[in-house]
Amino acid sequence: MTIVSARHRQIPTRIRTLQIILLALVSIISYGTLVLPALIGPAAVSLQVGDVSPSDFQAPDDKEYISEVRTEEARLAAENAVTPVYAPPDQSIARKQLERLRASLQYISLVRDDVNSTDAQKISDIESLSDISIKPQTIEQILALPPARWDAIQQESLSVLEQVMRRTIRDTDLDAVRRSVPSLVSLALNEDQAAIVVELVSAFVTPNSVYSADLTDAAKQSARDAVDPIIQSYKAGEIIVLRGQIIRSAQLEALQELGLIEQSSTWQEYAGAGALVVMLAALTILYFSRRHLAFLADARSLVIVALIFLVFVVGARFFIVDRTVLPYAYPLAAVGLLVATLFGLEAGIIISILISLLVPYAMPNAFDLMPYYLFSSLTGVLVLGAARRVWTFFRAGMAVSLAGIVVLAAFRLPFASMDGIAMLQLSGAAIFSGLASSSIALLLQYFLAQTLGLTTALQLIEISRPDFPLLQFFLRNAPGTYQHSLQVANLAEQAAELIGADALLTRVGALFHDVGKALNPSFFIENQAAESINPHDDVDPAESAAAIIAHVTDGVALAHKNRLPRRIDDFILEHHGTMTTRYQYSQAVKAAGGDASKVDIENFRYPGPRPRSRETALLMLADGTEARARAERPQDEEAIRKLVLSTIEAAQKQGQFDDTNLTLKDLGIVTDAFVTILKGTHHPRIAYPKEMPAGEDVTTVRRQT
Repeated sequence: MTIVSARHRQIPTRIRTLQIILLALVSIISYGTLVLPALIGPAAVSLQVGDVSPSDFQAPDDKEYISEVRTEEARLAAENAVTPVYAPPDQSIARKQLERLRASLQYISLVRDDVNSTDAQKISDIESLSDISIKPQTIEQILALPPARWDAIQQESLSVLEQVMRRTIRDTDLDAVRRSVPSLVSLALNEDQAAIVVELVSAFVTPNSVYSADLTDAAKQSARDAVDPIIQSYKAGEIIVLRGQIIRSAQLEALQELGLIEQSSTWQEYAGAGALVVMLAALTILYFSRRHLAFLADARSLVIVALIFLVFVVGARFFIVDRTVLPYAYPLAAVGLLVATLFGLEAGIIISILISLLVPYAMPNAFDLMPYYLFSSLTGVLVLGAARRVWTFFRAGMAVSLAGIVVLAAFRLPFASMDGIAMLQLSGAAIFSGLASSSIALLLQYFLAQTLGLTTALQLIEISRPDFPLLQFFLRNAPGTYQHSLQVANLAEQAAELIGADALLTRVGALFHDVGKALNPSFFIENQAAESINPHDDVDPAESAAAIIAHVTDGVALAHKNRLPRRIDDFILEHHGTMTTRYQYSQAVKAAGGDASKVDIENFRYPGPRPRSRETALLMLADGTEARARAERPQDEEAIRKLVLSTIEAAQKQGQFDDTNLTLKDLGIVTDAFVTILKGTHHPRIAYPKEMPAGEDVTTVRRQT
């Protein structure tokens, strides 16, 4: 006995190789759609400041960004508006100048009072002063002044210079300050004397406030810091630059921010796209290596998932780049809906997450497109569920639309300036995306299921309807087998639900597993009348076994003729596995005198294969259990349990479950389920009287049973 655990089931090498090849191809092609300039957009051109614009450039959508160019221009303007900063007046300079003037006046007084010098000698001595250069005629006037007048001029000169030096005098103001000296001279002096004072004072007027580079730089920096970043905004369709205009720095920046021209630093884009693709590929490997989903072991399913993924990724990069509203109308949610319909809810969720992270990468509005795609896709997949009705697709589409509108309100409305019309346009795009996604998923799942033999819930429900032509043919030709199939379907379906297998697939497969008997119904005891002659009595056991075994191949032929999903073939082929027709084999051995070596057991063996899934294994057990219960009619729960355990043990001994992922725990659950159902079906009943007394309530009798 070998029960193979799902966690330890080995995937064939060829499938593993195909998985690696497909993952590599999908990653390479996805990376190419993100980085190749030809796929990013037709407006991707390289321009520089000063170039002539080759065409009109319009904003593809509403955009706000911090303009570094305009902000820097404003900061430069503020910096240039700062006047040079001077240090405060230095009083030591004023005192020094007063001392110099006082020393010069004292020297002139000494020269004036020198009685031993001639006038020529005095003029020469005064001219030799280093701190002041006095005109010759002024010197003559000074020498000619009476002592009282000279004393008055000295006092006035010192007073005027002190007044002047108390002011803030910069080098740029020196000439203006010297021109103001005459207005400070006392009116008590005459013109000539006032002129002497002006000449003496002007020589000692000097700047007392010097330029400070540090203070000026600090003032300029403060002016720059006071300028707030400038927000540049564009409305969708607004002209950025017209054809033939010279491109300025601010316009070039706008073209780059809006993604209308390629950036100069392309290696960062390549590295970023590569990092995203590698990360998503790694997450895919890590997740699916721990989750053994059914489609991962099927080559055809792997190829279909890869193609669906690539078609929508490449289509998105062709149609929605550099568009305003179209990205929100793109039916990306159809990917998750379609994969969930074909390969299950979990596969749909994972593929939705991967493609929603990949498609909006590097787009100008990626930060609201990414949650838009992600949440709308996941909502659609979860609302779709098992997809057992056409209505569920449109319900999922409406859920996609509603989720998209909610995400727009949460991630775009607060962060982008939009008027009511813009919001209505985006809401309309979200509604279109939802309806288009559901419609595409509905049409493609039907097309793929029909052409590639895939199985969907809608197909299974359609073919399980009582008015389906093959079931009608089955019911008319082999009513006993049809009733047996219904009982088997109930058993298998209940067990499948309890162990987490595909209950719908199990039920439908069970309905058709014996459909081949409808071509030769009289060969099977459940279709024979009680008093009829058994056709097997007069037939060689090998021929009898061949006729019975033929119902498998006949069933597959009928399934293909009626275009049943290929997955139903597995139930028809595997429900007997490679077991033997035991009755006919024993008859053949008996006819050979009890010598089993004279009988080729392979002539009595079903072609198989053995069950390869939990669903077909459950059908084998339900089929054998129901047939034995019908034949042996167990009277109590203990007998029913022994019958079920005996059926399971017989299949295990023959290795019929070696290719499934049934566990011992699953078999325990199946046993309890079968016992419960069969106990209700085969419970003992009282013997009814031939004639019921008048007035007897039938319900009373039923309670007694």
